[in-house]
Amino acid sequence: MAVHQDSPGAAVPVSRHLFAPLSAARLYVFGGIVLIAAGMLFGEIFAVFILHPTAGKIGENLLLATRAVAAGDADTVLAYFGDIGRLLESRGTKVDTHVHIIKFGYVALLLALVQPFVALSEAAKKRLAQLFLVGAVLLPPSVFLIPYVGLAYSPLQAIGWASILADFGGLLTILAVLGVSWGLWRYARGARTGASAEEWVLDRSWCARVLLAGGTLLVLAGFLQGAYYAAVDLYEHERQDNALLRSMAEHAASNNLPAAEQAVATYGALQGNKAVKIAAHAHIIEFGFLAMLLAYLQPLVYLSERWKRRWVVTLLAGSVILPVFVLAEVKWGLLAGGVADAGGMLVVIALLGMLVGVLRHTGAADSPSRSAA
Repeated sequence: MAVHQDSPGAAVPVSRHLFAPLSAARLYVFGGIVLIAAGMLFGEIFAVFILHPTAGKIGENLLLATRAVAAGDADTVLAYFGDIGRLLESRGTKVDTHVHIIKFGYVALLLALVQPFVALSEAAKKRLAQLFLVGAVLLPPSVFLIPYVGLAYSPLQAIGWASILADFGGLLTILAVLGVSWGLWRYARGARTGASAEEWVLDRSWCARVLLAGGTLLVLAGFLQGAYYAAVDLYEHERQDNALLRSMAEHAASNNLPAAEQAVATYGALQGNKAVKIAAHAHIIEFGFLAMLLAYLQPLVYLSERWKRRWVVTLLAGSVILPVFVLAEVKWGLLAGGVADAGGMLVVIALLGMLVGVLRHTGAADSPSRSAA
């Protein structure tokens, strides 16, 4: 393994065999960072323009349905609950799109790290990488299109084309991961393909250490926050959930409309409280794992030490700001939501900055002057 140096004009720190042009490791690193950044950008747009308006529409329909119950209009009640179901389906598919893009990015980075231990030919590893990335790109937009495509022209009665394509994309990623697992099993059995595991990134720089430490602390904080929520709030929220639903129905049936509307408002606030605490728990753990994965990829970020440190600090700052201010939305509302969105953008900017460094690394590795050196 070549010696890592801080200057971007220094020798390329990772061997050309492992990070060769269009190699499996290179495809996974590029694809992983792009997927994570794209998933976070989609999440920012979704949170600002879709999530909050959709929640407002769901609350409005629930309130109107309660009034229709009080009026004894069963058909209107069914119509409003049908609208609520469609809104929930639309929101759910967009959340799934956001989650799948980011999760595939995490898996791609992890697969990049294990490539030296995959005892397969480079051609086979490259085909598996291409298979995984095709599935990772195909599945999320197909999930997004499910409520819009519906069952039109589908060969199946209950599953539309968008769902079929999403399942096919998922199958491709499963096959790719199974192929990599087969290579890992062969390596464990003693098979080798010429690439030494020592060629991968064993970085001990400031950036790598800070990312590892920060990622570990983020994961620990996420676990502690989740444990606190489970111990203090979870069962109480479930009890209130059931009690408020019963209260809505009973007050509407007895024509006590003000009490029923108050129960609807309280129910909406409860759902918001639950949502932000679960979202904060998920995001802080995800950012922790992202930081730890990126720690091992720092030798591929071909930038000066000053800029590498800036991107590391930016990423960790955004990773703390977003979940903290998501939790603060319960008290501060949209103001905290705006700060949380800004924290998410900091993570996206840091990822794009590191991606530029990876692109510069590949340019340096592929240039004739570097090859001659």
